[in-house]
Order: sequence, then structure tokens, then C-alpha cells
Amino acid sequence: MIPFNQLKPLHDLLAEEIALAMRRVADSGWYILGPEVEAFEREFADYHNVDHAVGVANGTDAIELALRAGGIGAGDEVITVAHTAMATVTAIEAAGAKPVLADIDLSTYTLDPKSALDSVTDRTRAIVAVHLYGQPADLTSLGAIAKERGLLLIEDCAQAHGAAWNGAKVGTVGHMGTFSFYPTKNMGAYGDGGAVITEDAALADKLRKLRNYGQTTRYTHQSRGRNSRLDELQAAILRVKLQRLDRHNQRRQAIAAIYDELLPDLVTPRVAANAEHVYHLYVIRDQRRDQLMEALKARDIGTLIHYPVPIHLQESHRDLGMAVGSLPNTEKAAREILSLPLYIGLSDDEVKRVCMTIRELRG
Repeated sequence: MIPFNQLKPLHDLLAEEIALAMRRVADSGWYILGPEVEAFEREFADYHNVDHAVGVANGTDAIELALRAGGIGAGDEVITVAHTAMATVTAIEAAGAKPVLADIDLSTYTLDPKSALDSVTDRTRAIVAVHLYGQPADLTSLGAIAKERGLLLIEDCAQAHGAAWNGAKVGTVGHMGTFSFYPTKNMGAYGDGGAVITEDAALADKLRKLRNYGQTTRYTHQSRGRNSRLDELQAAILRVKLQRLDRHNQRRQAIAAIYDELLPDLVTPRVAANAEHVYHLYVIRDQRRDQLMEALKARDIGTLIHYPVPIHLQESHRDLGMAVGSLPNTEKAAREILSLPLYIGLSDDEVKRVCMTIRELRG
């Protein structure tokens, strides 16, 4: 069987170093906001060539706390997409703001700048640009909109560790970049974890307080914060993973290149001219997606759909009042997209087998 994803091959590659990192934490006797978190924050900031990285508990918290640090709250509107993981919208709502869902560019699956601009109202305070599947959103256009309208631009980089736009790492173009280290990400922890990066020292200071109950010194609280702390164990593991991120992204790009070459008759990912795609997911489109998915399953090839029901059509968000047809590109994508196997440890031969099977099934 070729599964859609598996994490053990990557662990096997790094097992000795991971074990040493975990032992280092266990022996230290310090498990929350200690030297490993400080070292990881410094190394993660250096990797992105920014001054500040702030570790938090998960990627959802990263977006929420970034919004709160930027002064976003009740009565404010935040523009993002319906074609994303629920976490993006959950974070906006947790900050007290209202999500305003715009359409995507159907060729890149990221926020369409024109739709974003059309969504701006006098209550709009921020844009959350989701770099989906490893492809950066159009940060040039979205940055121009944010600057012209005086909006906060937050980059949701949960699926795009190491991706770049015009040569700059994602997360560094907007006011803040947010990251998830969920285990399946390009750089995943062995549990939950997240981070926010920024060049702005004042924002970084607010983030550090917000993640720890608004605390300035022990038992002294300047603002209302919450508990969202990256733990020492995850930080130590992420330090090992960070050293290999570029190399692992290159392997993902190599796998994607095989798919591109052997699936010329499918709608395969288009990489924007200014972008470096790091292929968190390799997503094709097919009008007979459901039949293809079932046929691949019958041949022991795993696939998934990211995402089958857009957020504006989820039962949980009917109160947004958006009917079927309101986001046509998003809805078309949801009907046709299929994510193929892609992970560290997937061999070239296995990728070719997936391609040959698809070609046979499609005639």
C-alpha cells in the first residue's frame, strides 16, 4: 500500500538526534519556556532573517495572538478565504473579530486580491493571507491593498514553511507571519506547537505577554492574556527539524516534479511566477474526483481532499449568510481537488506507480 502520508520514515531518519534532544530536555528539569524555546526562537528568527520569533502552543493560537497583538478585536472585520483549514477562521473568531470570506484564484488556490479588495468595508482591519498547500499567496498585491487601506497583513504560513515570495521567506512580508508545527507539516513537532515571527519589537513584546497570561514579571500582569506556550520538548525537536527543512523541502519539490512530468493531462499545481512552492500537499483537479479517489483506494493508494466543504458552506458557519454560489472558484475547487501522496520517505518508484495508476484509470 502507498498511504497518503506517514510520519515514521522521517522519524527513522532523525531518531538518534531526536532522542538526544528529548533526553537533553528531560535531564534539564526545565519543561516550559526555558532555554530550548529561547534557542529555537532565535534560530527560527535567524532562518527567516527577522528579529523576533515567539513560540506559542499551536498554529491557531498563533493567528489569534497575532491579531490581538495588532489590536484586532470585537467589531472588526478580517478578510481571509473559505478554502482553508477551519483553524484560520476559528482564530479570527477567537480574537473577537468577524471573518469576511473572499474567493480564491483558481490557479493557485490562494486569496484572490481582487476579491479581497471587493470585500473591504469601513470595518475591515486586517487580511489573513493563507499560503495554501505550500504556495505563497500574492503578497505583492495583498501588501499593496493592506498599505493603501491601512490594514494589518498577517501571513498564515501553516502549510508553507520555507516557501518564498520574490526571494523573501513567507512570514516576512506582512506585519507578522504565523506557523503551525502540527506533526504533518513540512516542519512538524511531536505534538502541537506554533510560532509568530515579526520585525516589529513592539508586536513581539505584546505576543510574549499575551501567550503567558499578559504577564510582565512573575505574578504581575499588564494585560489580559492566555496560556499558549511552546513547550521545551517540542522546541528541542523543532531545532533538529529546522536544520533539515530546506533539504526536506527540496525532496518535496523533486516528488512534485515527477508528478508534473507524468501527469501532463491533469490540472496539476501551477506555481506563481514570483513564488517558491514547497509542496506541503500536491493537489490535482479532476471533474470525476470522487470516482478517481475510490478507484485509487481500491488499488491501495491513499488520497485526501483539502478541503471538501468550504467554510462558508459548513453548518457551523451558516450564520455568515453566504449561499451556494457566493464563492464560485472556492466551490469549484472543493468539488474537484484531490491530494496525492507526498511525504519524506516516499520513493520515486512509488510516485511513479501513483502516476501510472492514475493514467490507467483515466484511460
